[in-house]
Amino acid sequence: MEPTASVNADPDHRSDTEGRCKQWRNWTGFWFLGLCNNFAYVVMLSAAHDILKKQESENATAPTPATVAVDFHGGNSSNSSRYDCNPVSTAAVLLADIVPTLVIKLFAPFVIHKLPYGIRVLFCVIMAATSFLLVSLSSAVWISILGVIFASISSGLGELSFLSLTVFFTRDVLGGWGSGTGGAGVAGAFLYSGFTQVGLSPQITLLIMLVVPFAMLISYFFLLVPPPSLPQWRGRGSEYTAVGSEERQQLMDDPEEEEQEKSTPGHVLSPLNVTEVGSTGPLTLSEKLHVIRGLLKFVFPLGLVYFAEYFINQGLMELLYFPNFFLSHAEQYRWYQTLYQVGVLVSRSSLCCVKIRKLWALSLLQVVNAVLLVFAVRYQFLPSPWLVFAIVLYEGLLGGAAYVNTFYFISKETEDRQREFAMAAASVGDSLGIALAGLAAFPVHRYFCSL
Repeated sequence: MEPTASVNADPDHRSDTEGRCKQWRNWTGFWFLGLCNNFAYVVMLSAAHDILKKQESENATAPTPATVAVDFHGGNSSNSSRYDCNPVSTAAVLLADIVPTLVIKLFAPFVIHKLPYGIRVLFCVIMAATSFLLVSLSSAVWISILGVIFASISSGLGELSFLSLTVFFTRDVLGGWGSGTGGAGVAGAFLYSGFTQVGLSPQITLLIMLVVPFAMLISYFFLLVPPPSLPQWRGRGSEYTAVGSEERQQLMDDPEEEEQEKSTPGHVLSPLNVTEVGSTGPLTLSEKLHVIRGLLKFVFPLGLVYFAEYFINQGLMELLYFPNFFLSHAEQYRWYQTLYQVGVLVSRSSLCCVKIRKLWALSLLQVVNAVLLVFAVRYQFLPSPWLVFAIVLYEGLLGGAAYVNTFYFISKETEDRQREFAMAAASVGDSLGIALAGLAAFPVHRYFCSL
């Protein structure tokens, strides 16, 4: 009788194993998609100092980096500043890296459903590969900036597309996506810093990184196990409709989440959950606007967190220069970026362990960081870059936690029919904060460099 029992149990065991394998493949696939999607964006920010240094060295009328003097009593020339400034703030690269993303996130959610996911992924891969080629092979900074813009287009379209794509899978893939985007920060900043530190030129380093966009193709087309309802190559008749009942039930079957919902006062009254009974078919414009209004409680805190942290990253990090340290100015800047990204990776990978609903607390803590570092740049009271390393690591922890928890709770509190649109529309929050931070960084850079 034992062999018979074994044979009868085998189909169930095999089905259970296949289910776990499918879940693992999807989680891993979204991890690599997050890594590949944000990689070019991160590398361009890590290379911002080098891109602008190339502009300075190629300008025949400007002094070369070797002749820059750190003069505490110099005039208003940026190169005579105590901060060893570039003529242009690294915020210039930040704006080129974020404005196209912002434009895409503002308008694409209303029309992107007409473009199947497979075509979107191919377009993102082409844009990312082109960006690496342009920046590495360019002979002028405006061509490099154009390459940065291509990276921005790829990252922006990819982010809103992959966040929308998560609604076709179990909700745990959000943790994979968040962790992967954090991994992109560490991998991009660390590899760029590491390769240039050992002697490779920024140009060769960027050419080596061309492998990353092609890894996105493999992750999407060969690693993911897409459900039949996913519009891979053809658009669907109705936009932002609910996924099939069995698949949606998988998304909602989480005892821990159900217990949290029961303990959350007023959960069912969330603006994101208010829909007309029996409502079906495509979302109307009024319904989309209603969803956006419900998203504001998530978008504002996320935008504030990213405004504060990118004001630090692109407005202040370049100015936190310690001339008597064993690392050069460019090396200090690269490692600031790298440690920030380490913090982002840790916090974006924390969703399986801790969930933070009070997003405003993260925003306020990040603003405190920005204010502290403004005073540190102005009065130079920080004794060592080691303290700055700790602060930017903490800054990354706050930013990553705000990102992954924002999209987790949006996914959890949104009705099935609205979820795909909501995930895409909410992605504008971080980009808006980053763009405003880039604009604010220009006058701050000009002020400090004139001292």
